[in-house]
Amino acid sequence: MKNTDLTYIIRPETPADYAEVENLVRESFWNVYRPGALEHYLMHVVRPHPDFVKELDFVMEQNGRIIGQNIFVRAVIKADDGRDVPIMTMGPICVADDLKRQGYGKALLDYSLEKAKEAGCGALCFEGNIGFYGKSGFRYASEFGIRYHGLPEGADASFFLCRELVPGYLDGVTGEYATPEVYLVDRAAVDEFDKQFPYREKLRLPGQLDKG
Repeated sequence: MKNTDLTYIIRPETPADYAEVENLVRESFWNVYRPGALEHYLMHVVRPHPDFVKELDFVMEQNGRIIGQNIFVRAVIKADDGRDVPIMTMGPICVADDLKRQGYGKALLDYSLEKAKEAGCGALCFEGNIGFYGKSGFRYASEFGIRYHGLPEGADASFFLCRELVPGYLDGVTGEYATPEVYLVDRAAVDEFDKQFPYREKLRLPGQLDKG
């Protein structure tokens, strides 16, 4: 598939891709949100989880090299009227460092969102930067009346985004979203898993969200 001057394919991830994808994710997230990274370990533990959506597990490939990936996980909104409203969340999603800000990330995102819609996903809640994800239709979740679990009233929730994939899916829904438990990983397990990768220095850098 092509996007303007970008040539690539987007296809399902296979077990043969796992090591390359985990290394890509590790490189992409290293020292970005915290010293080191845990997103490559997330890939490892999410894949066998029952809430992982196997048919929405994508890699972007160019000339035989995996340059991007995205995954989806089932989630719910605990609605104020007592319902559990099924939705999905997404990520880790990334593109190789040397190809960022060239259109690949948006192409991968838009493709995978369309596939999620085809798979029956009505809405998606996600933590991300509105500056990037807003270009693909995401809005602040607060505009839908959706709150982030554990976040005090009045606290900055600009990181918490939402998009309806089916128009009107969230009409009449207000409630709370909590990060699926599979994303809540043990740091000691992350450190142990990371030993199988080449050594990289963990750095505390300005702008990191998690100093742990």
